Amino acid sequence: MKQVKPLLLSLFWIYLTPSIFGNDHLGKLSDNHPAFIEGQLIYLLNNKPTPQCHASTIVETNAGMVASWFGGTHEKNTDVGIWVSRRINNQWGKPFKVADGSEGEEKEYPCWNPVLFKTQSGKLLLFYKVGPSPSKWWGVIRESKDNGESWSDPRKMGTNKKIGHLLGPVKNKPIQLRNGTIYCPSSSEHDGWRVHFETSTDDGKTWNVIGPIHSGKEFASIQPSILSHKDGRLQILCRSKQSKVTQSWSNDQGKTWSPMTASKLPNPNSGTDAITLNDGRQLIVYNHSTRRGAFPSGRNILNVAISNDGVKWESTLILEKAQGEYSYPAVIQAKNSMIHITYTYKRRSIKHVIIDPKKL
Repeated sequence: MKQVKPLLLSLFWIYLTPSIFGNDHLGKLSDNHPAFIEGQLIYLLNNKPTPQCHASTIVETNAGMVASWFGGTHEKNTDVGIWVSRRINNQWGKPFKVADGSEGEEKEYPCWNPVLFKTQSGKLLLFYKVGPSPSKWWGVIRESKDNGESWSDPRKMGTNKKIGHLLGPVKNKPIQLRNGTIYCPSSSEHDGWRVHFETSTDDGKTWNVIGPIHSGKEFASIQPSILSHKDGRLQILCRSKQSKVTQSWSNDQGKTWSPMTASKLPNPNSGTDAITLNDGRQLIVYNHSTRRGAFPSGRNILNVAISNDGVKWESTLILEKAQGEYSYPAVIQAKNSMIHITYTYKRRSIKHVIIDPKKL
C-alpha cells in the first residue's frame, strides 16, 4: 500500500480540486481592475526573435528594468538560448541573445530558466541552466556591471554531493538575508521532484546546499518561491503534481523546514511566483485551475492573489483568461512600490504588466 499512496493522493487532488475551486470570486479581469496600470508585450508577435519563448524573469536596475527568458525553435531544441531585453525610458528594447549551450561544452545543449537577481552589493547576476533535460541540466552563472547591457563569461556553478549539479535559483528569484546570505530557492528532478536551497555567503562565488527538504513521494514539488513574514518565519510556495500549490515553513531563517503540505490554492502542474510586499502582505501569481475540467483549465487563466498571513488567499485579479498558454510568471516590487510581472504569452512572446498594490 505504501507504494500506491502517492498515486492515490494525486488522483484525489486532481478530481476533487475542480469542485472546490470554481471560477467564481476570482477577481476582475486586469483591464477592468483599478490596480492595473499597463500591460504590453516585450516584443510584437509579428517581430519575434525566435519561434517560441518561455520562463521569463525580471529585475530592477539603476538604468531601468531588465527581463530575460529562454527562446528558440521550441523547448529542448539545441538552438534554445537565453535572451535579454532592457526597458529604458519606459520602452522595451530589441531582445538580444546573451547565452547558448555550446560554450565550453562537447556539443550544443538547450538553455533553460534564467533568473535575474541584484545583490545587496549591487552586483547583477544571471543564473540559467544548460543541458538536455531538467533531470540532467546544470547551473551556469554570469555577472553584469552595466545593468544588463553586457555579461561576463559563463561559469558553471559546480556540484554538491547532496543534489549533484548546482542549479542556483531553479525558476524564481533568490532572497538575501540580513546577514548577506544569498538564499536561492531550488529543486531537482533526477530523483523525484524535490525542493532544496543553495546559499552563498560570498556574493555568489561559492555555494552550500540545504536539503532536499522532503522525499518527493507524498508531494512532488519543484520551483519554490520564498516569502518573509513579520514574525521572522520564511514560507515557500511550490508547483506540484498534486493539483495544489504546496508549502513549507521555516522558523530559523531557512536552516530547517516543516513537512511539505498542500495550500488552499490550486495548481495545474505549472510554475508560480510570489513576493512579500513592502506593506507585509503576500502576493502570488499563479494559474487558478487544474489540468482537467471545463475552460478555463490548465494554463488558460493566470491570476494574482493576496494574503495577509500566507494561508488564507483572495484571488483579486485575472491577468489572462483565454484559450492559449499564459504561464511561468515572475514578479517583483520596484523601488516606487509598483508591482512588475512578466509571463509567457502563448509561447510566442513575453508580456509585462504593472500593477499598483495600493489598489489590490
